[in-house]
Amino acid sequence: MQKSLLVCGTGALATLFAARLSAAGWAVTMLGTWSEALETLNRHGAQVEGEAPAPVVAVKDLAACAPVPLALVLVKSWQTGRVARQLADCLAPDGVAITLQNGLGNDALLAQTLGRERVSAGVTTLGAFLSAPGRVCWAGDGPIWLEADARLDRLATVLRQAGFNVERVEDIRPRQWGKLVINAAINPLTALLRVPNGVLLTDPLARDLMGKLARETAAVAAALGIALPFSSPEQAVEDVARRTAANQSSMLRDVLRGAPTEIEAINGAVVRAGRAQGADVRLNRLVRDLVRARRSLSSAELMGMVRLTLQEHH
Repeated sequence: MQKSLLVCGTGALATLFAARLSAAGWAVTMLGTWSEALETLNRHGAQVEGEAPAPVVAVKDLAACAPVPLALVLVKSWQTGRVARQLADCLAPDGVAITLQNGLGNDALLAQTLGRERVSAGVTTLGAFLSAPGRVCWAGDGPIWLEADARLDRLATVLRQAGFNVERVEDIRPRQWGKLVINAAINPLTALLRVPNGVLLTDPLARDLMGKLARETAAVAAALGIALPFSSPEQAVEDVARRTAANQSSMLRDVLRGAPTEIEAINGAVVRAGRAQGADVRLNRLVRDLVRARRSLSSAELMGMVRLTLQEHH
């Protein structure tokens, strides 16, 4: 019997995981709503640039699916509720849905529908972008962190068979917050300024605000008693911006294509956690509000507000 796995999403990371897992011999079903991607994936498979296409089955609903033992959740955070409802009908009673999404709160939202015993949170720093529907380019390598939970032993084996670097940790929260520090500092600024990551290092005002956002987010983690996987949040975020200088952040790509962003799961999550701890989150709140307001402002008005913000907080 062929090994099977569900990948929720048809975006860049979902396509990357699907292609690699299929090439490793797994029967991969992809769940999504993007019609063009679903058609391409069914006709031509999922493909990593420079590698042969790998066959997948892409569907809009899971009505006819057999019980799924493993589901990788790789949709945008604002789509998590919908995916949870879809998984409720097909995740096996002893199955596990693993979120590798950006931001905080996705695992809790999945657990509301699926039950905590069938949900786990992981973290990945892999970078990828779509060059076309069903075709993905690597944009940065990195490990996948999974909880040291026996439920995830099979998934860890599956991912290693597909060529991914998997690390197991007792507590996933330091890795979640380490990634959140980076995303909260880089993503909203690149989305507002509409620039690749590396430009934040060349603009003194943007670089200063990026560092302050990183420190503010790290302070919320400290208030929660979470030890981050790095000692200097400013240095960590600058290292990532330098290493991914040519990359467009996922939030920038969302803005450029007129799609909803993950601002609430990233900076919004910092604001909510910080307020609960009595921590100062004014900068995270500010960039969250600016990203929210972008649709009601002209480009000139938005850029004026962003520049004023950078100058005021320099």
